[in-house]
Amino acid sequence: MKIEWLGHSSFKLTESTGISLVTDPFDAAKVGIPYPEVTADYVTISHKHFDHDAIANVKNYKAVIDSPGAFELEGVFLYGFMSYHDQKKGALRGKNIVYKIRMDGVEVCHLGDIGEELTPMLAELIGSINILLIPVGGRYTINAKQAKEYVDMLMPDVVIPMHYMAEGYNTLLDDLEDFLRLFDEENIEYADNVLEFNRNDFDGERTRVVLPKRLW
Repeated sequence: MKIEWLGHSSFKLTESTGISLVTDPFDAAKVGIPYPEVTADYVTISHKHFDHDAIANVKNYKAVIDSPGAFELEGVFLYGFMSYHDQKKGALRGKNIVYKIRMDGVEVCHLGDIGEELTPMLAELIGSINILLIPVGGRYTINAKQAKEYVDMLMPDVVIPMHYMAEGYNTLLDDLEDFLRLFDEENIEYADNVLEFNRNDFDGERTRVVLPKRLW
């Protein structure tokens, strides 16, 4: 499978069969960074905010998934779990959907704009995962320290941080470096924008933080 980072919390995941899925497309004008031209078969939306639900930016999609539940998308399996966008059970910013995606036997979890600390119930729903796509920028989501707690509890093979401060942003977020300081340098890897994974890439012995190149 392939994972391409499109910026902010948006990724394009593509299975070896060619079936593709885009997560949380954003409004470039409002966010402040460009959004690339992208096509996909399916789109997932974690919540209805402009930096996560700009569905019109994705071309040729067949369906949009924006609710919890279990979905079978032409051989791709998707599970959505309800969570909160803040630490007051949604009273400040509403609810958020966490998605677990299975492609080519690889388990990927996209946390959307999770704002609550990881509960035992949510950890059990997520279960065993290979790749964790996690916000680390704080202010509107969990911060670096809380994100590290997610990593320590879920123990993914690969972590790809998202939703952190970048040049051009119209919204103030915390810097990526706040998160990276919590890991040993030997476990941090810089990679191309398009990442490729298969089940044989994961040995379960350590967690790697993988940083795709920015598009802007």
